[in-house]
Amino acid sequence: MFEDHEPHKGGAARVLAVVNQKGGVGKSTTAVNLAACLGGLGKKVLLVDLDPQGNATSGFGLNRGERQQCVYDALLGDVPVEQLIEPVEVEHVFVIPATIQLAGAEIELVSAFSREAKLKSMLAPIKDDFEYIIIDCPPSLGLLTINALTAAEGLLIPIQCEYYALEGLTKLLDSFRLVRTHLNADLTVFGVVMTMYDSRTRLSQQVVEEVRDFFEDKVFDTLIPRTVRLSEAPSFGQPITLYDPTGKGADAYRSLAEEVVSRV
Repeated sequence: MFEDHEPHKGGAARVLAVVNQKGGVGKSTTAVNLAACLGGLGKKVLLVDLDPQGNATSGFGLNRGERQQCVYDALLGDVPVEQLIEPVEVEHVFVIPATIQLAGAEIELVSAFSREAKLKSMLAPIKDDFEYIIIDCPPSLGLLTINALTAAEGLLIPIQCEYYALEGLTKLLDSFRLVRTHLNADLTVFGVVMTMYDSRTRLSQQVVEEVRDFFEDKVFDTLIPRTVRLSEAPSFGQPITLYDPTGKGADAYRSLAEEVVSRV
């Protein structure tokens, strides 16, 4: 288990929250595959599944129904976070899983002491053990997402190459500014990744141009393509690097991981 592995010796982890309150934009797909590809580069990575749907958990082949404990138990209980860290099939990558139990956390956090900083406090004892901590946020701007923004140094925002791509981002950026003003002065927009890109359509190209006009150099050069293999991989409990290692999707996420490392 986790205790058998040497801690990372390079200082505190870079904490990135993968966030977009709009569903279906490739958020969990990006969290899982970026973690896997950073692991493939030899980086020690922890993926924290903060979404009650648990897509990042099952995306690495961990059965949500078999878990006795999950991130909820460290966030709102007294279980040490070290007990929740699980290795996965990809070398250097570990996961703190989520189960449906996390669905009640939004309500319980309302009355909790220092409610916005619960996740930050939870991660503090293990930050030196990893090079990257990636938080997969729920598709909402509730207290779980606010916890992620308080704990993170940077936001990684997936945006799909479809109509209304920028719709709703104003609310996300408003939340970002509020958190930076009141809870986490170091928070930045680390990067924007374009997902579900179809090079055959003018629409995809127009959306990329529109998002680049808005976010400028925050947008990664790598475009994540819309592929059947990327859609299939989660149902097999594997990141794309294991499910289809030579395909376009795997190549794109490897390229994204290299861009992330170069930005850090």
